[in-house]
Amino acid sequence: MVPFKMPILVLTLYLLQGTGASLIKLNGNGYEDVVIAIDPNVPEDEKLIQQIEDMISEASTYLYRATEKRFYFESVSILIPKTWQPKSDYEKPKHETYKNVRSSIPNSPGNDIPRIDQFGKCGERGERIYLTPRIIRGEMLNVFGPKGKVLVHEWAHFRWGVFEEYNEDNPFYQFDGKNVPVKCSEGITGTNKVYTCSGGSCSIRDCWTDPKTGKLNKDCMFIPDKVQSEKASIMFMQSIDSVVEFCTEKNHNRFAPNLQNKMCYLKSTWEVIQDSEDYKKSTPMMAAEPPKSRFSLKQIGERILVLVIDTSRSMKVGNRLNRLRQASQFFLLQIIEKGSWTGVVTFDSSATIQSELIQIESDVQRKTLISRLPTVTVAGGGAHICSGLRTAFMVVKKKFLTDGSEMALLTDGEDNTTNTCFEEVKQSGAIIHTIVLGPSTEKGLEKLSEMTGGMKTTATDNVQNNGLIDAFSALSSGNAAITQRSIKLESKGITLTNEGWMNGTVIFDSTVGKDTLFLVTWTAQQPEMFVTDPSGNIYKNFAVETSSQMAYLQIPNTAQVGIWTYSLKSSAQTLTLTITSRAANPTVPPFTVDSRMHKDTSSFPSPMIVYAEVRQGSLPILGANVTALIESADGTTVTLQLLDNGAGADSFKNDGVYSRYFLGYKTDGQYSLKVRALGRTNTQRSRSQVNRAMYIPGSIDQVNKPKPTLSPGMPQTGFNVVSTGDSFLVSNDPSSQPSQTDIFPPCRIKDLKANFEEDHIRLTWTAPGDDFDTGRADRYIIRMSKDLSTLSSYFDSALQVNTDNLIPKYANSEEVFVFKPKGLRIENGTVIYLAIKAVDKANLMSPMSNIAQVYMFTSSLEDQNDSSPGTSISIIVLSVVGSLVLKERFFWWLGEKEDFQQLSFIHLSNCLSVTVCD
Repeated sequence: MVPFKMPILVLTLYLLQGTGASLIKLNGNGYEDVVIAIDPNVPEDEKLIQQIEDMISEASTYLYRATEKRFYFESVSILIPKTWQPKSDYEKPKHETYKNVRSSIPNSPGNDIPRIDQFGKCGERGERIYLTPRIIRGEMLNVFGPKGKVLVHEWAHFRWGVFEEYNEDNPFYQFDGKNVPVKCSEGITGTNKVYTCSGGSCSIRDCWTDPKTGKLNKDCMFIPDKVQSEKASIMFMQSIDSVVEFCTEKNHNRFAPNLQNKMCYLKSTWEVIQDSEDYKKSTPMMAAEPPKSRFSLKQIGERILVLVIDTSRSMKVGNRLNRLRQASQFFLLQIIEKGSWTGVVTFDSSATIQSELIQIESDVQRKTLISRLPTVTVAGGGAHICSGLRTAFMVVKKKFLTDGSEMALLTDGEDNTTNTCFEEVKQSGAIIHTIVLGPSTEKGLEKLSEMTGGMKTTATDNVQNNGLIDAFSALSSGNAAITQRSIKLESKGITLTNEGWMNGTVIFDSTVGKDTLFLVTWTAQQPEMFVTDPSGNIYKNFAVETSSQMAYLQIPNTAQVGIWTYSLKSSAQTLTLTITSRAANPTVPPFTVDSRMHKDTSSFPSPMIVYAEVRQGSLPILGANVTALIESADGTTVTLQLLDNGAGADSFKNDGVYSRYFLGYKTDGQYSLKVRALGRTNTQRSRSQVNRAMYIPGSIDQVNKPKPTLSPGMPQTGFNVVSTGDSFLVSNDPSSQPSQTDIFPPCRIKDLKANFEEDHIRLTWTAPGDDFDTGRADRYIIRMSKDLSTLSSYFDSALQVNTDNLIPKYANSEEVFVFKPKGLRIENGTVIYLAIKAVDKANLMSPMSNIAQVYMFTSSLEDQNDSSPGTSISIIVLSVVGSLVLKERFFWWLGEKEDFQQLSFIHLSNCLSVTVCD
């Protein structure tokens, strides 16, 4: 594995929003409850706090002007890590936590590129903004521009779901006989150059044009002039001093092949912002400058968590109390972090304190808390959730303020009076995590989590799915460093109808192995259990809790790297297995997968999208095998293979975010999500290639160092990891709807590409399905035009391509279609625009694809050859009259060519004859 390098701390400032609905809100024109969190790995530096405040103040003014006096930053909390020394002016956080923040141990040096996690479609909000201390301190000014402008660039991604207006992979496109830079607006001036660095020195040279394609060489880039007058656009190059606006409908470059055009159907950034909820509910202010931003400093302290457990009579159903005890004991043994304060409250019609707050310092405190858990014989009257929460608040107040404390509320949800304590919950400042056992759809429980930024998970009475233990395992602290959190490596179950085995393997890669636990539960009688490490050593010394029908094995020291085997032999019953571990090294982050649905509720037939981020620290992991298991309220599980292919539900290829449409609705009620990620030997880690500010090469008179690169690497053994996502609610049960044979259309094609091959056009794209990204479409409609507006606005009026011989493949397959364009007059320099729609057997049609463009280029140079078979000799003659500069450029061009073996140079007077021999 390529080791992590430690000299520089990176990716350490985050802009947060809460679970589900955003905790950030727009009040009039000002954004409130914005949280910027300093990563725990950043060394203490009070100057950094002031620099953050300066950044926000600059960004607020810049945002205000860029949005025509509509928006500014009203209130911002700066979250101080626990690793910094406490100060009197640091407040205690309420709902502000590091939860949903990707903990980022230092990665390779120089990785200071600002970026955002942005998974969704055009207009959908992003997840998190990543900035680094070097940007905050102004050390990257020459590369990205002023820090306030950088933040506004990322805020536009984050809040309004717009995209980049540049294209690093293809920085030029061919139009009107020229190679044109991908930029917005066209008013940005500059020159096309090649910028190279070697041995610590850098140089700028002219670009050259490939005589066969007419394209500029691959290393050519657009370098802006230092002095500009153009005001747009922030989403292209915010570093330019004159740039203070977003591109509008008037100056937007609709021809440029960038993400903004691809994802937003050629709409400008400002048009997308105008379509946002923020814009529609705001009006411009009159003042020349926005009000000053207000700041508060809040420091994370010890974790304070109270288990609030429902022991009402309905909890006797389906052995729920025993399952509750198993999951709670697992949480106290393995999930809750050392140093945390933990208490236990039970409730039915009234509440009882089972344990005051105890600080966990060793296994002694863990066992004490376990002894206070309710037994399977306890079951009282009806449930009163508010009583349980009020009592939990009392437990906390005996030692601490309730601000920032956590309540893990486990209930079957059979209580419709939860709304009576909403105001108390708000005022408490506590975070409520809800774990609902059973089919309840009580909306008051969801509200408790949503209003406080807590998790909401569900578990059915289907023991085999291991849902309750999964829910508790998701309660690891969001404020602890990722190297301190418990990582779930496996979670599975099996129901044996006869005597049989539950066998399997789990990979321990080099990043995990500390504090490893194997947990087994059963429903009838204790099975035979043993675990084998990669060296063949067998472990049988499980600690058995007969009354709770569970056993656990703790692996001493650090678990050996490699493939472990587990074997459980049992008679007919249901078994479950959970395997957890922690990071082996505090400076090397483990592999993680974080999962969620794209929204909290859905009404059939609206589809849901599953997202899973696979990372090591801040680096995306590519090529993993990622599977989602979605359990409906009746216990049925649907399995989905998630993909990172940039097609269907997946927005961007190779960004480490794996996605898929979920259409498998079975019944109304709460659904739960579990995701399993398996890394193989061909899996790689990478820097995010999308949704990041452009790394500026500089200007002609001031160049910057090239963007740093990352060498990919992975452990040879691979890895596996499991996560539990928030639950989501489905309504409008399809079984109660009128019978319909097909209601889901094919999904939009987003990766259509086109190239000329002699006099033919070659199209490639990823096949959609019959139902979004599942199955196979019936046919394709391909249309083309020499006019972009005609194709984008009047697709059905554009010239249709004959696709009689084009038979769609199954979803997510690569499609290739080559045809000779007919009906259009094509000359040298002609640009043809193409788009495609997929149609299923019910004649349901996908939205129009992205628009691909192809440029017809005919070389004016004639090839001459007199070679024998297998040998190609091209003779190029240039007339040079007194131009040493042209000679230099030409020799440099030759140095770029990769297909020559021998060069013969003959200098004759003012004529330079060059023969390139293959």
